[in-house]
This record gives sequence, structure tokens and C-alpha cells, in this order.
Amino acid sequence: MRRLRALLFAASVALAPAGAPAGAQQAMINAGAWSAYKAKFLDATGRIVDNGNGNISHSEGQGYGMLLAYLAASPADFEQIWYFTRTELLLRDDGLAVWKWDPNVKPHVTDTNNASDGDMLIAYALALAGTAWKREDYILAASRMAQALLAETVVRSADRTLLLPGSEGFTGTDRDDGPVVNPSYWIYEAIPVMAALAPSDAWKQLSEDGVALLKTMQFGPRKLPAEWVSLRGQPQPAEGFDAEFAYNAIRIPLYLVRGGVTDKALLTRLQQGMSKDGVPATIDLTTGRPKTVLPDPGYRIVNDVVACVLDGTKLPGSALQFAPALYYPSTLQLLGLAYIGEKHPECL
Repeated sequence: MRRLRALLFAASVALAPAGAPAGAQQAMINAGAWSAYKAKFLDATGRIVDNGNGNISHSEGQGYGMLLAYLAASPADFEQIWYFTRTELLLRDDGLAVWKWDPNVKPHVTDTNNASDGDMLIAYALALAGTAWKREDYILAASRMAQALLAETVVRSADRTLLLPGSEGFTGTDRDDGPVVNPSYWIYEAIPVMAALAPSDAWKQLSEDGVALLKTMQFGPRKLPAEWVSLRGQPQPAEGFDAEFAYNAIRIPLYLVRGGVTDKALLTRLQQGMSKDGVPATIDLTTGRPKTVLPDPGYRIVNDVVACVLDGTKLPGSALQFAPALYYPSTLQLLGLAYIGEKHPECL
């Protein structure tokens, strides 16, 4: 445990804002914004409610909620969200979380497959909170999840290290066009922490191969990655899914910059390809036409963050005003604001 704490401490220092005292936690989300987020999406049981998706909860949302509670320096809220997560979602034998919890059906869990990005977010948040707040139970839980992720979802295929979206249904054995990946599931900032929790050279390779794959995923006239990608041969949109750059994919540039990946050519291609008149949109990859334009500040902040990182452009006033409406863009907005406050306060 002492060695693990040292590794996690080193990882957390690397993620800390410039000038912060070593080992100290600073709230990166202001109290008013966090209160507004809680009032809209956190219920009394600790469930993060996805109000844009039938009011379900999922491992991704629980992981995001825990990460945001950590960034808001709110241990009580963190514990509340973790309680629901561990009692309602950590039901699998392998140590990973079931991905979906539906309040409208009983039993509430109808699909016991996991979602690897949700698992990684949960483990990442537990590790950060455990290190900052000296909670060994959090660190041990994070370590168990990281080890399960490594065993069940991090795979080697055709000289690449990949993150399967779930433990079931995505391999070459499961699908004719497998393995299939979702490039928005790579949470680059969390991968070094996973390596501290479950030591393996595979984590570093996973991060490097994720970026390398994004550079090759240039589908259609806008040269964007698909939401679901077959890697059976050359990368191509996976069978049975719409060939589109969709809602999940919009977070890819944010994940890249939060993880320290600032490749200008890659970020510029993504920013330009995913936008209509500067506003993010879902994109039909075959035609290059926008399907749904997404003006919510939570979606727009992805481009705002990229502009800050690449050009030093200040965030517009609309990005700084947090008025939560839908769970997903509201989450992206807080992650974007927290990142800018940590790493690029000159853009505020």
C-alpha cells in the first residue's frame, strides 16, 4: 500500500494545477456550479440521473459524478455517489460495474455487461479521492477495478493495445468485424493512474496506440473518427452502427487535452471536422453533413478548450456561465472549466 500511495501521489502531482502545493487539493469546480449540478442530476440515493436518456443511470455517469465531486472538493457528495455505485452497479463477479440502471423497470439492471470508460472513470476518481483524502478503502477499490479492467478489457490485437468497450461482445470471436472499439472510451488522463493501480506496460502502450489510431481514423469528407470502429483490418466504421461522429465522440478532443495530448494537427482536424460554423455537431461520416447541431455551452466548450490550448483564445462568456439543462453537456462543461482553471487560467 505504501508503494501504491507513492505512485498515486506522483500521478496526482502531475495532474495538479501549476503552483499548487504538493499533495494539496484545490477545488477546481466552484461551489455554486457544483450545487447547481447536484440539484439537477444527483438524487438522494447517490444516483446521477441522465435526464437526456430516459432518466437512467450508468457507470459513466457515476464515474463522472465521483470525479466532479472530487474536483469540487466534496467528500460527502463523493461518498454518496460511490455508495450507489458500489451497491447498485458493482454486481459482476469480475470486479467491474454493470453499465446501466433503469428506474423504470425491475430488476433495475437488465444488461450486466460493463462499459470500460465508466469503470475507468470510477477507478480514476477513487484513486484521486483516496490519495487526497487519505482513504485507503477508496484506493483498494480503485486498484481492484483497474486490475479487472486490465484483465478483461485491455487486449492486444494486430500489434496494437486496445480498450474493448465492454468485456463481452466486441472481440474478433464475438463479431465478424471485431475487434470493435469506441475511440471516445480512451480517458487519457486516467491511464497513468491505472498504471499505478495495476502496474503493466500495457497502459502506456494503450495510450500511445489510442492517439495513433485517432490519427488514422479519418473517415469521410470531414476526416473524423466514427463512434464505433472495426479494427479487423484497416480501421473503418463498424458494422451494425450508424457511420457517424456522434455524441460520445464529441468529448474526444476534451479527453485529449485533459490528458496532456496537444498535437495541433490532430486537434485542429477534430475541431474543424466536428463543427458547423464553429458549433459542434453530430456528423454523417458518409456525406459529411451535420445531423444535429449542438449549441449548448457544454458541447461548445470542447471547441473553446481546444482554441485556448492551441491559440491562447479566451473562453467566451457563455462558457463561463453554468446553467445545467442536460446531464451530458453539463458534465462536459464542468470538466472543461475545471481543466482551464487548472492548466490555463489565462484563458478565463
